[in-house]
Order: sequence, then C-alpha cells, then structure tokens
Amino acid sequence: MTRRFPSLTGEVVMFIMRSLILCGLMFSLAVQADSRTEESPFAIKTMVENLGVVWAMEAIDQETFIFTVRSGKAGLLDLNTGKVSWLSGVPEVHAQSQGGLLDVAVPPDYVPGDWIYFTYSKPGLLQAKTTLARARLESYSLTDWQDLLVSDSASLRNIHFGSRIAFDGKGHLFFSIGDRGMRSPAQDLSNHMGSILRLRMDGSTPEDNPFVTRRGALNEIWSYGHRNPQGLYYDRNSDRLWEIEHGPRGGDEINLIEKGRNYGWPEVSQGKEYFADIDVGVKYKAGMQEPLKVYIPSIAPSDLIVYSGLEFPQWNGDLLTGALKLRHLNHIVLDSHGSPLHENRYLQELNQRIRSLALDGSGRIYIGTDSGTIYRLTNNKRENK
Repeated sequence: MTRRFPSLTGEVVMFIMRSLILCGLMFSLAVQADSRTEESPFAIKTMVENLGVVWAMEAIDQETFIFTVRSGKAGLLDLNTGKVSWLSGVPEVHAQSQGGLLDVAVPPDYVPGDWIYFTYSKPGLLQAKTTLARARLESYSLTDWQDLLVSDSASLRNIHFGSRIAFDGKGHLFFSIGDRGMRSPAQDLSNHMGSILRLRMDGSTPEDNPFVTRRGALNEIWSYGHRNPQGLYYDRNSDRLWEIEHGPRGGDEINLIEKGRNYGWPEVSQGKEYFADIDVGVKYKAGMQEPLKVYIPSIAPSDLIVYSGLEFPQWNGDLLTGALKLRHLNHIVLDSHGSPLHENRYLQELNQRIRSLALDGSGRIYIGTDSGTIYRLTNNKRENK
C-alpha cells in the first residue's frame, strides 16, 4: 500500500525556512564569537626602528630592555629615550633562514651581574643546532658566555629551531626546540627535536625529569611531539606552563605543557599538507595530548606571554601572542580554569609581522617586529584623560 503524507502548507514551509536561517545565523555568530576584530584599545608609540628582526626582548630593570636581533646582534633599549646601545660578546650564530640569535630571558630574581639566558642557532659543519647559553652583562658587553646545552637537533634544513625560554621560579628553566623540519624525530626521545626541555639554572638535569630512567631517552626532555614552539611562558601565579606552536597549513596550537606528555606531532595534527588538501596525521589519537586551542587558518604565532599589570588590568591572567602571517596582536581571554573563551585581534592596521612581546613594570606592552621596529602600547583611555 502506498502511504500518502499531507502536503506542507505555505505557513509551515516559511516557519521551517525561517528556523533554518535563524539556526544558521546563530551558528555563524557562535563561530565568529571565538575570533573578534576589536577596536584598538592602544595608544601606539614608536620606540625605535630599523633594527632587523627583533626576535626577543625583556626588561632588565625599570628603564631598560635587553633585546636580540636574529642576524646575531644584542642590544639595550632605554625606555625613556629610545636610545639603543649595542652589546659586544655575542658569539657567531647560524643566521640562515629561521636561524640566528633567538631568545633572551632574564630570571625573575635577577640583580645586576647575574646570569642572562639566550638561545641561538650554533653553527656546525653544514648544520646548526639550537643551543641554550648564558652570559653576564657588564656595561655594554656580554661576558663569561657559556653554552649550557648544545642540543641534539642537527638538520640540513634551516627551519624550526624553536626557541623560547621560561623560568618556573623554583630553580628550573624550560626551553623549546622545533622539529627542524624533519617531522618524525619529534616522536623519538633519543633526540631533542620537537621537544621542550627542563634543566636546572646551571644547565644540569633534574633527577625528577620524566624520562631520566627510560633507556634510550634523553634526560632533558620534559614533553615531546611538538612542531615548532615559538612561544613559551611559565605563569607562576597559576603554576602553568603555556606553549604556542606553528602547525602546518592550519592547526597552530596553544597547549598547557605537562610532565612527560606527548603532544602528537606529526602523528596528530589539525593542519593540512602544503602541497595538497590532505590531512597531516589524524585529528585525535589515544594517549596524545589535545591542544586547548587551534587556529584554522594559521596565524603563524610567535612569542607568548601571560599579561600582568596595571595598564590593562582587565586582561590580567590572559594570553597575548604575536601573529606573523596574519599580522596582528592576538589576545586570548581565559576563564578561571585556564580554558580559552574567545580571542581578540588587534593592530591589523600596522600590517606588521609581530615577532616578540614584553612588558615593563607598569604593564605597558612592547612589540618587536620583523621590520625592525619596537612599539610601546599604552591604554588609550589613560592617554586621553
């Protein structure tokens, strides 16, 4: 027997269509709510220009930043006058493609004469290795330069060196190393590629590192399965180690780094191959840590900080990162548990590849760009009072 259904009336059809449109609109708004292009809250001041790629910078006192330029120079920036004083004592670096003089990090309890920490691409025979070093600042010279760890990360490819440094305030430092464009070594604990390492401040290995007792694993490794981590920050207020890394074509990740965890690369990724619309690995795999946030399309992230200060008090505890490809300052709003709620995108009008971020003692934000400019960002509401 053929069953007949009653025909839909015009009112029913219109109700269904309106419902579908409304659902679609609500879905669209929900998607857009995760990424907002906000009106800039900043008054922007150019501090200095034409430096080269400003890879990293950090305060050494209330009036002075130390900064690195990827080509192999380090300098001091006077925050009052904008004057730059170049430093002697920087060793030879492998300044090719993504390699060169990379991070500079000042320990939280720093006093003049203490160690300042660096990462750089150490030259080798046709290859370079991401290296952790330290030196003392005396006047306008870096003295007593010491290589604390020349990592096992040699590659003929001049990409994915990492590399950022973070301190936990408990006598340890972390620093990141990319997969050097080799992919599969990021899953191999017998090398340092695609890893975040944990050391004591003198470069020795803590006995409670996760792989100290595992045969064939390198003792310095804290976490692995990373592609190219160019942002790393230890938030001592929440005791969290934050990391941001480049995915392939899509799939940049923000991760909370935990002891001994595998973050998946290249077996797990949210991105695509560059040569075709093909997934890299799978989206999920049991036993591998999932990211807290994924950027699709890629923004190409750089430095990462947790904001703390009086200039933008409503942002305290939130994440800030620079974007190289999509050229903006990315602000990730977190809930009380550290989960991302949404992001804001600022400074797109500058059209600058933002490479490095720093805060001064008042919470004013400084950004360093690949075009060689350092800007200071203050609260425009304060400026207009």
